[in-house]
Amino acid sequence: MNPDKYCQEKAAASGSSFYYSFLFLDPKQKQAMIALYAFCREVDDIVDECTEESIARTKLQWWREEISRLFAKEPRHPVSKSLLSSLQHFDLAEEYFQEIIDGMEMDLDYEAYPSFKELGLYCHRVAGVVGLLSAEIFGYRDRKTLDYARDLGFAFQLTNILRDVREDADRGRIYIPLDELEQHNVPAEDIFAHKYSDNMRALFEAQAQRASSYYEKAHNSLPNEDRYTQRCGLIMSAIYKTTLDEVENDGFRVLSHRTSLTPLRKLWIAWKTSRKEHKAEKKRLRLLKNQ
Repeated sequence: MNPDKYCQEKAAASGSSFYYSFLFLDPKQKQAMIALYAFCREVDDIVDECTEESIARTKLQWWREEISRLFAKEPRHPVSKSLLSSLQHFDLAEEYFQEIIDGMEMDLDYEAYPSFKELGLYCHRVAGVVGLLSAEIFGYRDRKTLDYARDLGFAFQLTNILRDVREDADRGRIYIPLDELEQHNVPAEDIFAHKYSDNMRALFEAQAQRASSYYEKAHNSLPNEDRYTQRCGLIMSAIYKTTLDEVENDGFRVLSHRTSLTPLRKLWIAWKTSRKEHKAEKKRLRLLKNQ
């Protein structure tokens, strides 16, 4: 199968909110982002689907070697073959890809994270670094945009953690820091048993507040001159933040069901956000011209 087609099918099959934002990119950016997303899915699926830890570690090690082959221009896998063409157009650092694999391997080292210190490292590796790679693909002028991209990655990951509490618990995992469970007097066993309580709601609300703070921090860091080039991230932000708001509006009942947006609603949010940023950019350029 053609490498780009392989990545396209991998991305489309996931139904991720990321895919809707890719629709508004130029062809080279779209190809690069789909290849990057497919890579993330490949290494994440290893941890999620391998029942034997030793096999998962062996497969992740294969990907470490494959990334080295990619940057030596000798890739073997369809995803890395697709990424090779991206390297010709964008400054994508090898160490970032290796760090993403480091993050995925943390899931083999931790079934639960003792505190936000450890979880923060995990979020940086599996999401903040992806944000930095994405910013390179979208383009930027001001290096403050990298702070925005990293923090936005954190916000997305924290949103996913809250949304997917039940799914992760069914896999035997808890991503909410254990010391925060203790602070809210929530036994880990209650999460595994899907046992909802007022204390549980307060715990989940605290996680939502942390995620919201990262959205705010990210948006406050984004320079106006880079807003339009980074509009793909802003589209993703609008979709993810809407999901977070829906979790809150539902009373944080994440242990009973998974909150998600319909494809049509995601597409509407993507179009509306893109249109808003297009208008804002036209206004910014008009003001610059009149200065």
